Amino acid sequence: MSVRLQRASMAATVLSLPPIPYNRLSRTPPAISSPDHTSLKQLCKEGNLRQALHLLTARAAPGRPPPQDHYGMVLDLVAAKKAAAQGVQVHAHAVSTGSLDGDDGFLATKLLFMYGKCGRVVDARRLFDGMSGRTVFSWNALIGAYLSSGSAGEALGVYQAMRESATLGAVPDGCTLASVHKACGVAADGRCGCEVHGLAVKNGLDVSTLVANALIAMYARCNMLDSAVRVFEWLHDGRDVTSWNSLISGCLQNGMFLKALDLFRGMQRAGLSMNSYTTVGMLQVCAELAQLNLGREVHAALLKCGSEYIIQCNALLVMYARCGRVVSARRVFREIDEKDYISWNSMLSCYIQNGLYVEAVKFLGEMLEGDFQPDHACIALEKFREALKEGIKVDAMMMGSILEASSGLKNILLAKQLHCYATIRHGLLDLVQKNRIVDIYGECGEVYHSLKTFDTVEEKDIVTWTSMINSYTNNGLLNEAVALFAEMQTDIQPDSVALVSIIGAIADLSSLAKGKEVHGFLIRNNFRMEGAMVSSLVDMYSGCGSMSNALRLFDGTKCKDVVLWTAIINAAGMHGHGKQALDLFKRMLETGVAPDQVSFLALLYACSHSKLVDEGKCYLDMMRSIYRLEPWQEHYACVVDLLGHSGQTEDAYEFIKSMPLEPKSVVWCALLGACRVHRNHKLAVVAANKLLELEPDNPGNYVLVSNVYAEMGKWNSAKEVRARISERGLRKDPACSWIEMGNKVHTFTARDHSHRDAERIHLKLAEITEKLRKEGRYIEDTRFVLHDVSEEEKIDVLHRHSERLAIAFGLISTHPGTPLRIAKNLRVCGDCHEFTKLVSKLFEREIVVRDANRFHHFRGGSCSCGDFW
Repeated sequence: MSVRLQRASMAATVLSLPPIPYNRLSRTPPAISSPDHTSLKQLCKEGNLRQALHLLTARAAPGRPPPQDHYGMVLDLVAAKKAAAQGVQVHAHAVSTGSLDGDDGFLATKLLFMYGKCGRVVDARRLFDGMSGRTVFSWNALIGAYLSSGSAGEALGVYQAMRESATLGAVPDGCTLASVHKACGVAADGRCGCEVHGLAVKNGLDVSTLVANALIAMYARCNMLDSAVRVFEWLHDGRDVTSWNSLISGCLQNGMFLKALDLFRGMQRAGLSMNSYTTVGMLQVCAELAQLNLGREVHAALLKCGSEYIIQCNALLVMYARCGRVVSARRVFREIDEKDYISWNSMLSCYIQNGLYVEAVKFLGEMLEGDFQPDHACIALEKFREALKEGIKVDAMMMGSILEASSGLKNILLAKQLHCYATIRHGLLDLVQKNRIVDIYGECGEVYHSLKTFDTVEEKDIVTWTSMINSYTNNGLLNEAVALFAEMQTDIQPDSVALVSIIGAIADLSSLAKGKEVHGFLIRNNFRMEGAMVSSLVDMYSGCGSMSNALRLFDGTKCKDVVLWTAIINAAGMHGHGKQALDLFKRMLETGVAPDQVSFLALLYACSHSKLVDEGKCYLDMMRSIYRLEPWQEHYACVVDLLGHSGQTEDAYEFIKSMPLEPKSVVWCALLGACRVHRNHKLAVVAANKLLELEPDNPGNYVLVSNVYAEMGKWNSAKEVRARISERGLRKDPACSWIEMGNKVHTFTARDHSHRDAERIHLKLAEITEKLRKEGRYIEDTRFVLHDVSEEEKIDVLHRHSERLAIAFGLISTHPGTPLRIAKNLRVCGDCHEFTKLVSKLFEREIVVRDANRFHHFRGGSCSCGDFW
């Protein structure tokens, strides 16, 4: 069988180096066994290379060289210690004593193996070229030497020469094919790997576990995971721990973390114990999927068997860091006896990833005292000014680190200064750093600068486009994000990261048609429906009001991680299905998936919107006592909202005072909202003052406080609060609603006349209002107009609310009976809620409205929220 190899021509050409003398014909008498065989063997076993060399050379006599197996033992030790200089000495000694004369290939192969392990591939090749008779072992040794040096192409070339060689005994064996498959994997040459697989089958070598394991690893590295799985399944009873590790590693390389976790469980069921490779792989899975409990299981297993190598400890450290367990990561770090470069930088990254910048700076001092060169952004930030003062040249790598630091610290002024400096000093910004600048400006709310930077990038890659899409999405410019995604597709095929980003934008935009388009694209292009992809799709469908599609997608996913469970629990809560959310949470626990803080937040959110007061309190206690998870401010805010909206505003206030941490604005905002609903004006003023004290630059807070004063009839106080918005140079986003028709999203603001069908819309709205008054006994509730104007003007304000314009447009643009899906950026007022209930009854339409808090499903004159929102 011929094998197509890129470096085939290399093997046919002998390197232009003088061959090392090698003579098969010898007149030297055969060596006599030495009485020191046992002592030499013991020295080699103990790793005492110096004494072993001394004993080997001391006992040699003229005409009586040491036995070849003595040379073999010493050369094995040299290879293990990678002691190249001593290996050369042994080689010279073998030549001087004539030990290579008449060699059957044993000693020469040992020398080849030694040179390969010591990284002396040129010497190995010279020796090989000087051999007149080559065995399969010598060919394997040279292939291994090239592999060890990272020269996969040369290794494949040697294999091709071996196939073409007519030398007796040079037929590839299992070790040959295992090495060649490894070389194919390194070179990402899947076609060559398939051809070598065919040779293995032809020669009956595929039944070897060694060859099969190499095949699995090769297919995985060549992104041919289906083939790797087929080999794995075919191996069946011949599987060992390496077989499992190879496939798990392949899943990790291809981002299939849930599949890797499933394989690990299968390995456990098969009764195989994990080794260091399994451990590191599973800790990576735990880090990616935030599987803290499984990570702790692995850690416990390591402690139990006392097998904590540096690579495993570093993986543990990263796992705890990614799961937000800084204290645990620090403990692992402290227990590492011989910390390496990765240990120190992983611990520093742990602090940065979890926003502990002060601790990171302190840790930086420890690193410098320990003579370790840190590589994280904070270090560059600390040293940047010093570097400029001392005239040290700032290169692109340092600039990248400094930009990362400015992003982590959300320091937009610093980011702009660095961008300016790097632009003036040409060559300091490569494509990676330009992409990061687009990200940084977006993260800091500077979308204009983000777009300007994006436009200056001439050779945009997928990361450039994705960064700009994220900048739009994170700053609420959803239509712009969707438009940019469409533009990107004319030049670049989107990857999974870009698709997850745009799915998030579509979810926020509540554009079901566009969401289905993207889902169809994923199916047509065979994207794997797991991990972040399927979770974002569930979020998208629920965010677009299609709970049925979200549930269908969830139920059809085989491997469900904590993120997917949380997404569906959150979806149920957002649509007012509190009991369903609790049932889903119980199902999650039954499958063995441990909840995290976000899971409990979704659960408390569901309780809050379904008036499940006792359940909410119970789950907050479970979170702390059973799962040892510290609640965030948002968890406490959910409980405050739950108590407050249930009419227990005083209890909610007492709960705030009992909190173990200082309540932030999100907590006081929840109390203020509840006090407005239940008209507890005294407590509302307390919450309002706290809110303005904590967030004086948030315009939405001033509007809330102004509304509280307006509801109390304190119009002057309300005007004064609103005036402070202008005084501080703040800007409030206007209320708006939008509805999707066909492939276009139509947006409306209050009293909007900008739409092309504005006249028809307003006529239809007047017709709807008149019909509701006559047939539905609708009377406007002007309490919800918080302006000091006449009653007639208040009624006119209510009639021009943005969601009513969207409903009117929906009715004139669709056939009778077609459901309407509307989104609003603020909470629906009480009068519009009543208005929509009547429309759903008198016009026989299902109307789904997503406001800033939740979903409202209007049908037949009632709402899914039960008038509790």
